[in-house]
Amino acid sequence: MAGLELLSDQGYRLDGRKATEVRKVQARMGVFAQADGSAYLEQGNTKALAVVYGPHEMRGSRSRTLHDRAVINCQYSMATFSTAERKRRPHGDRKSTEMSLHLKQTFEAAVMTQLYPRSQIDIYVKILQSDGGNYSVCVNAATLAVIDAGIPMRDYVCACTVGFVDETPLADLCYAEESGGVSSLALALLPRGGQIALLQMDARLHQDHLEALIEAAMIACKGVSKVLDEVVRQHLQEVSMLTAE
Repeated sequence: MAGLELLSDQGYRLDGRKATEVRKVQARMGVFAQADGSAYLEQGNTKALAVVYGPHEMRGSRSRTLHDRAVINCQYSMATFSTAERKRRPHGDRKSTEMSLHLKQTFEAAVMTQLYPRSQIDIYVKILQSDGGNYSVCVNAATLAVIDAGIPMRDYVCACTVGFVDETPLADLCYAEESGGVSSLALALLPRGGQIALLQMDARLHQDHLEALIEAAMIACKGVSKVLDEVVRQHLQEVSMLTAE
């Protein structure tokens, strides 16, 4: 797909958004009673479910135990019906393993693991419907699930995928844009302090464009953090009303 098709002369994208506009984010917390924390999040047409268990005693090999902080275990998977092509191995493939590792690195930078030595925190994320920005949507959903579990974090950790078309950074790419040969990067940010938790690039990008892309990603992440903050505040209000009754 040519770059011209991804961004019109009037500055509009395939789905009608402006270049820096993020897809609509909708989320709910506490969707599973059995888990310590859970959240469901939609970002455009990409939908994810995140579940958190812990902190709990280490399971499996004791050699993995850290005496000064908690071990974070992340598992990413995609539902077999999440894409137009049915997936034979929704988890356990190379891409899922890589995504699980990226999520682990992201949340190790955000969760205050030092408060829970010799313990484990499990974060499970499943993509129910995929339309681009899977990593970003998983991070945003998992952030809400970790907060729902009552696990202290240094800050919200928000993520966004950005691309570069016709000298213009595009925020929050959809699948058509991601598969259109756009140079892109995914960034996870702790917005209050401006700390980057993870920066991932799958394709080559000219050095001159890197700074503009990172700046666009950080602005988009800060916008997402405001939405997540509203979701958390609304959830707290609902819970306090229920307990008052």
